[in-house]
Amino acid sequence: MDYFTLEGLRSNHPGWKLLTAANAPLAASFFYGVFVAPNVREVARTELISQLEDLLFEVRESLGSEAFPQPAASYLDDWADDNHGWLRKFYSAGDDEPHYDLTAAAEKAIRWLESLEHRTFVGTESRLMTVFELLRQMVRDSADNPEERIQDLERRKREIEEEITRAQAGDWSLLEGPRLQDRFQQMSDTARQLLADFREVEQNFHQLDRETRRQIALWEGTKAELLERVFGESDAIESSDQGQTFRAFWEFLMTSDRQEELSQLLAKVFQMEEIRLLNPDPRLKRIHHDWLEAGEHAQRTVALLSEQLRRFLDDEVWLENRRIVEILKNIEAHAVVLDGDFPAGEFTAIDLPFLDIDLPMERTLYSPALRPVVNSEAVIDGEATLDVESLFNQVVVDKGVLTARVERALILRSQVTLPELLHQYPLEQGLAELVAYIAIASDRQMDSERFAAAFDEKARDTVEWIDGKGAPRRATVPHIIFSR
Repeated sequence: MDYFTLEGLRSNHPGWKLLTAANAPLAASFFYGVFVAPNVREVARTELISQLEDLLFEVRESLGSEAFPQPAASYLDDWADDNHGWLRKFYSAGDDEPHYDLTAAAEKAIRWLESLEHRTFVGTESRLMTVFELLRQMVRDSADNPEERIQDLERRKREIEEEITRAQAGDWSLLEGPRLQDRFQQMSDTARQLLADFREVEQNFHQLDRETRRQIALWEGTKAELLERVFGESDAIESSDQGQTFRAFWEFLMTSDRQEELSQLLAKVFQMEEIRLLNPDPRLKRIHHDWLEAGEHAQRTVALLSEQLRRFLDDEVWLENRRIVEILKNIEAHAVVLDGDFPAGEFTAIDLPFLDIDLPMERTLYSPALRPVVNSEAVIDGEATLDVESLFNQVVVDKGVLTARVERALILRSQVTLPELLHQYPLEQGLAELVAYIAIASDRQMDSERFAAAFDEKARDTVEWIDGKGAPRRATVPHIIFSR
């Protein structure tokens, strides 16, 4: 916090520029209402311009038409340029319209402005208890002496047993009134601060992605050197204090049990009468869903970095393959030029990759051939009672005969329906013959060399016949027309 450091921040930091800008109230209120309050991570340019025009209309109604004379699109372009750095302009996958997101520096400035607002209730007990609990965790969980750990566990065990005894006797203290509101306020501030931390982590990965793209565009070394540098920077971010806590927080939050527990706890807290008196923001009920959405944005940025590295490797492989093909073509061209003009003497020689050694003990030993054992007993005819009649009762439909019948029916007529054909040639083999006619019609839809067939699925025909046992049969089939 020396003079020169603060002077550099005042000149270069986007958050400081936002606080000292002439249109700071307009920009900060707009950013808060669009991005911070609803925890929105990206907004399309068209929608963002529409919301900014609505805000400008309200301001001009109060201050006059000369207030903020520029159009909404011009303000967005200024806020997203390098001189301001309050908005990040980018393109989402599969969309050619630019999108905008609030930068971490601008969100920090807005959070600081939000903290300047006067609060009628300021609790201190919850923060003091948080400090004590954090100190206890640091001392307890960092002790490498097993005796100290056991003593601490025994002490906590005694405290729990004493609390159980008091509860069984009906003696316990309730958390109510200002103490309950104090803890809710602390929870709310911490929950919202987590969202700001997610945006800062995401911005770090975006910065790494831009640096990676710049290195790839200007890289002249080997692939291994570039990957080593990129992965080294990525590991540095992930292994930093911020990266480690973010990974631990993300793994903790992704547990389904934790999500369900958070939903139940938030629902119970918002039902308390003391909390209702504070008029809490209803969006806090789904704050854990906002955490998940913000974390997914950070993870998506890491995926973009991986995709950029994959594209670089694919391009390098393509260039190497192209170089190999050029070398092979060059060799083939030289071979064609030298065709028939072989050099004198030994042209080329290749040494054997190994010695040809034949050891006597590696030869297989003689093994006599196996003689088959032949049983010379005579085969005696057996007797069995088998009903072979079913072998001769197979129904075989000759499709050639049925095709000839259709052709004869079409000699005098240009077309004939299946019922008309069956009236002229009644079914002799029942259902099998009927199915054969349908198969012939289906084949003639594709092969109409001698005659064609058409199906009318909307119409139905009823076909009747007498089976081999004298029983009447009936079938409903599609309307089939045979034509020349």
